[in-house]
Amino acid sequence: MTLAQPSLTQPSPTQPAVVQTGLTGRTSALDDAQAQLAEAAAALGYDEGLHTMLAKPRRELTVTIPLRRDDGSMQVLTGYRVQHNISRGPAKGGLRYSPHVTLDEVRALAMWMTWKCALLDVPYGGAKGGIALDPRQYSIGELERVTRRYTSEILPIIGPQQDIQAPDIGTDERTMAWIMDTYSVSQGHTVPGIVTGKPLSLGGSLGRASATSRGVVHIAKAALHSLGIRVDGSTAAIQGFGKVGRDAARFLADEGARVVAVSDQYGAIHRAAGLDIHALGAHVDTTGSVVGFGSADELEAADLLELDVDLLVPAAVEGVIHEGNAASIRARIIVEGANGPTSRAADAILASHGVLVAPDILANAGGVIVSYFEWVQANQSYRWQARDVEARLEERMLAAWAAVNEHARAHELTLRAAATRLAVARVTEAHRLRGLYP
Repeated sequence: MTLAQPSLTQPSPTQPAVVQTGLTGRTSALDDAQAQLAEAAAALGYDEGLHTMLAKPRRELTVTIPLRRDDGSMQVLTGYRVQHNISRGPAKGGLRYSPHVTLDEVRALAMWMTWKCALLDVPYGGAKGGIALDPRQYSIGELERVTRRYTSEILPIIGPQQDIQAPDIGTDERTMAWIMDTYSVSQGHTVPGIVTGKPLSLGGSLGRASATSRGVVHIAKAALHSLGIRVDGSTAAIQGFGKVGRDAARFLADEGARVVAVSDQYGAIHRAAGLDIHALGAHVDTTGSVVGFGSADELEAADLLELDVDLLVPAAVEGVIHEGNAASIRARIIVEGANGPTSRAADAILASHGVLVAPDILANAGGVIVSYFEWVQANQSYRWQARDVEARLEERMLAAWAAVNEHARAHELTLRAAATRLAVARVTEAHRLRGLYP
């Protein structure tokens, strides 16, 4: 069986150079995460000690990863694993391979995962991992060696009841298979629950690969309906055409939405009449990029965020909507497919302009929900049908949407503020019920 690995595909020599969109007005992901928590803690009346406990990671590990390259040379990489909070259950979070990975970024992502799990009532705490490398610059063999050494280095703090990893930027189901095998060898028996997002043949769940995208579309449809906009005939722009953006675009198009623009790290394309998403997918499979798709016009990547559309889905990396461009955004609804795509300063600008923002800890939670389903199936040694996975995913997403909207209306809050307060309160309740040891 050949495993698809689009995130690790080597770029074609004919592909254009990576587009730099500019970072004017950006704040760090950790600054934004800490500010969101501080606002929620103040509103909930928490004292300084409780706020500090919620702000600090429970455990974090930085590891050195020596790699023998294919040419015989040695390179030393740095990896991280941060477990932010485990009051509600074992830590859970993705593993990211990116040259931009830093410890502070991983800390922020782990914190957001804590709130995400609590908001969706998944019995996990938040974690995140990362290795600072560009996977496109390494062979499959080199990536396997990196992954196995990283797993070996963090073995003391991971396990199916301690910390469960999943794919993120630059990693995929093959990466999870390597982690599962490395951990299982250390235990002397197969442990499928150590990771989620693994291949079906190794105990993965039906529906997991597209779960984040399906969740984004469930929230997008609910948000459109809340503003009286029909999904059929609505317009959308998708920033990012990878794990989340590609299937989100496909699902929206299948619902009758007109996806007029998409982008990836190489550039952006636009077609006012709507893009043929299925044909675009085939083009990307062949060329490695959305750029050069024959029936569309090229577009500056930064301009995609400012198109006049009903729905904007930032589905790439954090910090793309910031103080420098928020006032120029004309979308009526933003549904955050990525983690932390909107800075705190941009949030205030968007709110003042009446833009409805469905926050990341709600909108992109489909992945962790179905990861939880996969973990449950692994523990039961039983596989659910795809229709059961998708029905349970939709039920969880829409229940969370309703709870966040109700809280926002009752307290005159933005959806992000409402979601964060609900999540922080649930984590705090678990902490208080467990007590402080010793």
